[in-house]
Amino acid sequence: MAACRRARLLLLLTSLSFCVVCGAEGPAGALLNNDIALNDPGADPPKPPAAANAAEPPPPPAARDAPAPPPAASQPRRATAGWKLSEEEACREDLARLCPKHTWTNNLAVLECLQDRTEDAEISSDCNHLLWNYKLNLTTDPKFESVAMEVCKSTIAETKECNEEERGRGYLVSCLVDHRGNISEYQCNQYITKMTGIIFSDYRLICGFMDKCKEDINRLHCGSISTGQKDVHSQGEVISCLEKALVKEAEEKEERSSSVTDDCRRATMRVAELSSDDFHLDRHLYFACRDDRERFCENTLAGEGKVYKCLFNHKFEESMSEKCRDALTTRQKLIAQDYKVSYSLAKACKSDLRRYRCNLDTSLPRAREARLSYLLLCLESAVHRGRAVTGECQGEMLDYRRMLMEDFSLSPEIVLHCRTEIESHCSGLHRKGRTLHCLMRLGRGEKGSTMDAPCQNALQSLIQAADPGADYRIDRALNEACESVIQTACKHIRNGDPMILSCLMEHLYTEKMVEDCEHRLLELQYFISRDWKLDPILYKKCQGDAARLCHTHGWNESSELMPPGAVFSCLYRHAYRTEEQGRRLSRDCKVEVQRVLHQRALDVKLDPELQRRCMTDLGKWCSDKTDTGQELECLQDHLEDLVPVCKEVVGNLTELESEDIQIEALLMRACEPVLQAHCHDAADNQMDTGELMECLVQNKHQREMNDKCSVGVTHFQLIQMKDFRFSYKFKMACKEDVLKLCPNIKKKVDVVICLSTTVRNDTLQDVKEQRVSLKCRKQLRVEELEMSEDIRLEPELYDSCKTDINRLCSNVNFGNAQMIECLKENKKQLSQRCHQRIFRLQEVEMSDPELDYQLMRVCKQMIKRFCTDADARNVLQCLKQNKNSELMDPKCKQMITKRQITQNTDYRLNPVLRKACRADIPKFCQSILNKASDDSELEGQVISCLKLKYADQRLSPDCEDQIRVILQESALDYRLDPQLQIHCTEEISRLCSEEAAAQEQTGQVEECLKVNLLKIKQDACKKEVLTMLKESKADIFVDPVLHTACALDLKHHCAAITPGRGRQMSCLMEALQDKRVRLQPECKKRLQDRIDMWSYAAKNKCVWLCACVRPPPNSNLADRST
Repeated sequence: MAACRRARLLLLLTSLSFCVVCGAEGPAGALLNNDIALNDPGADPPKPPAAANAAEPPPPPAARDAPAPPPAASQPRRATAGWKLSEEEACREDLARLCPKHTWTNNLAVLECLQDRTEDAEISSDCNHLLWNYKLNLTTDPKFESVAMEVCKSTIAETKECNEEERGRGYLVSCLVDHRGNISEYQCNQYITKMTGIIFSDYRLICGFMDKCKEDINRLHCGSISTGQKDVHSQGEVISCLEKALVKEAEEKEERSSSVTDDCRRATMRVAELSSDDFHLDRHLYFACRDDRERFCENTLAGEGKVYKCLFNHKFEESMSEKCRDALTTRQKLIAQDYKVSYSLAKACKSDLRRYRCNLDTSLPRAREARLSYLLLCLESAVHRGRAVTGECQGEMLDYRRMLMEDFSLSPEIVLHCRTEIESHCSGLHRKGRTLHCLMRLGRGEKGSTMDAPCQNALQSLIQAADPGADYRIDRALNEACESVIQTACKHIRNGDPMILSCLMEHLYTEKMVEDCEHRLLELQYFISRDWKLDPILYKKCQGDAARLCHTHGWNESSELMPPGAVFSCLYRHAYRTEEQGRRLSRDCKVEVQRVLHQRALDVKLDPELQRRCMTDLGKWCSDKTDTGQELECLQDHLEDLVPVCKEVVGNLTELESEDIQIEALLMRACEPVLQAHCHDAADNQMDTGELMECLVQNKHQREMNDKCSVGVTHFQLIQMKDFRFSYKFKMACKEDVLKLCPNIKKKVDVVICLSTTVRNDTLQDVKEQRVSLKCRKQLRVEELEMSEDIRLEPELYDSCKTDINRLCSNVNFGNAQMIECLKENKKQLSQRCHQRIFRLQEVEMSDPELDYQLMRVCKQMIKRFCTDADARNVLQCLKQNKNSELMDPKCKQMITKRQITQNTDYRLNPVLRKACRADIPKFCQSILNKASDDSELEGQVISCLKLKYADQRLSPDCEDQIRVILQESALDYRLDPQLQIHCTEEISRLCSEEAAAQEQTGQVEECLKVNLLKIKQDACKKEVLTMLKESKADIFVDPVLHTACALDLKHHCAAITPGRGRQMSCLMEALQDKRVRLQPECKKRLQDRIDMWSYAAKNKCVWLCACVRPPPNSNLADRST
């Protein structure tokens, strides 16, 4: 039976408007409109008027085998020329009750009325039986074939299959029905359309259907095939039963013993396919949805599947009846199994399917090839590759992609593999895609939920088939949740454009985003991020690069060697290659890769590789980090603790961020004011190479900087300390130097120390060629300066001082070097370990003042004013020389004093003194050095030792000059003399509190101590004061009060005397003794006080203080005294 064999073929239906023909002219109209007599079941069929002379064939088997009706039923009379169904007693009552009187004279009008407007209980079983026999005889009557042969001559001749059909068994009409989409003859089309309406009202009238499905119907209890057992007219319920069995089989994967046989499956799907253009032909759905059709689709014409589509669009309306909704869902599920069950889709996409060979894949089973998802994937692949797909087909695809996203039950894999998850977490959310989004939420692992791999895979497959990334409107739940955001934030983008999703991601966690949209967006993006092809813009720009660099296949193909989730990783590895490394991405592709990276940085779950490799670590270290962006920060904070595979991926991502910090979208948003005010040039550069982060670091303390930005920048700086690769500019400038000079060192701080030490050693040794390259030395300076700003950027120092910070500086903020300054100010109270680290830090800072962040910050303007020409390493020396200038900023002056106090605690903290006295120190102060440790202060002991030798005039000229400067400075400010401060603190508080509180730095505290020498009780303090007196005899500049009082006398009487070695003091003493010389009263008084002090020292057997002060040989006073 060729027609029945054709029922197994997959038919692409073409356009056909269903036309109910009543009163048509011509042979077909005559046959269908004139009275047709119906013999009793055993009699000969009636003679159609249009073929009165045709030979009468034997009755069809179905008629012969049918059991005789009971006597009470109307037995059809012998055929007469004017036989009418309305005259039969079996149907007379039903006809009068249900059908308009004007239809009674037309048998087919009566048939249509009774089968379309009644349900099983509405007509008697006798009438059902009569109609059954009438329709069966119509179907198999060869006289109808003769009419078909007459009105369809051209069609039969053109259709090879129908031309070859066996005549006399009803197969010709079935064949013509099969090919009705290709019928162009008007009368033939009318005739076959009417026959279609007759045939599909009962499953037993479909060619071969009973033979194919007899066993299945009995096994599944779908109803009887015998008219005697169940004599009902509409057998649509039987077909519906089989359709539901097909759906259930796909959803539950039942054993073969309970499933539908292949032959019956094909026959049932064929019935669904052939009824796809007119919903009247799906008897079960027609009866279930009659009222809903009137309610929702009253103005929709039947034919071409229009009523189906209209009803599908209203499926989730509140007023839709449940029985209609169930019938629609069943039909949608059949469409999901075989796209040809949708007339409009099959028709619209017929040429595109053929063009792109979407149904010619011999490697796939036939059932798979007909799946709606396969069709969508194949055609979507063509669209994404830039191929032409007709607008009509794309419109149909859009409708069915939306359908798949709205109702999870249309995907048998979801129903099968996600049953547990739906029952446990997502029940009651069936409508408008809510169940799918609930499952997506579970897939993201929110609130500790988990999802089995089969369910996850089923979701991923469904989203690939629906492809909502190409048009957000496909996802109804997302569309409704984000409508307000789209209208405000993305209104400049064309409706349905793929960039809408990207726009929404850019506004994630901003004021314009609403909570419901945020959730739906992240749920969808979680799955889009796991297959690079689901981002249509990325795929369009990068498909060539992916094929070239990552060996990818077609859009709907995958490879075990390069699964979809791994392709993006491959792309971004090539995105940041240098020209020397080769095999780089195209510019357009790199831009899209950067866009996706920016979006993924918003949520760790949007990075599939990161989440997969770090699942254990996320649970172990970051379970309480639930706020935006916290999970990645947490992983970076615990980098050393991560398992190797997680450590690798977090390290790679962090390294990538160092080159393009714009990947950190949340940080960029927080830092927008700083970027606009100070970094716009770097921000405008699309190819960021670490410039942007460097700019942010340099402007961390600008007034535009807010807390969020400052915290984010500092965090990134802290992460950079873990690996020098995380600082892109440093890595690129110094990678060769690191390999050569610091191999096997990974931590950035250790690399910086290694390279800095090398640079310092080369500098001190005056080598001809520095081992560290110039470009590395420049970037090394930047890194050192950045590290000086926050103690946390120097991990060893921070770890050593954590307890001290908590104890002494708990109220001080990190950053701006405030914490380091606090520790310096409390140096005497620090733990030994912290004290040692601070001393080493100060030693470095004093030799390289640029690394003293607080000094450079507070004195920034003064450096510009006084020290523009000074070498960077001499900045502090320059500031000290200009400290007492009237133009000096008070805050800077205070900071300089702090640094002077620090320097005077240990000669090692004064590099200028150390260099000048490098021969004197071991010569005169070796005993002190023998007791000293490498990393703790000598509390000014070496400098005190040198001071004594200065008074004895035994120092080398360079060393003497430096000690003179120290003596002059400390004479003005007692705090610059650490030994004096140590031994005289109590005496100062008791005797000189007012002078100390004034902090005038004019030597008043020292003068107070000298004046009150007799009142000093502590011997150690008295000794220090006497030492000051001795120092002042060596040089009047060391006694600022006396020097000020005698300034005019020095000018008048000692101008020719060279300062130093006590020469000017001797000059004044001789002038005091010379009665011819009149000194200023204040000078005379101060000199007399000094003599009294020295006399007191002599009485206390301080002979060492009373060394003779001889005038220089060439002085005038010396001559006069002689």
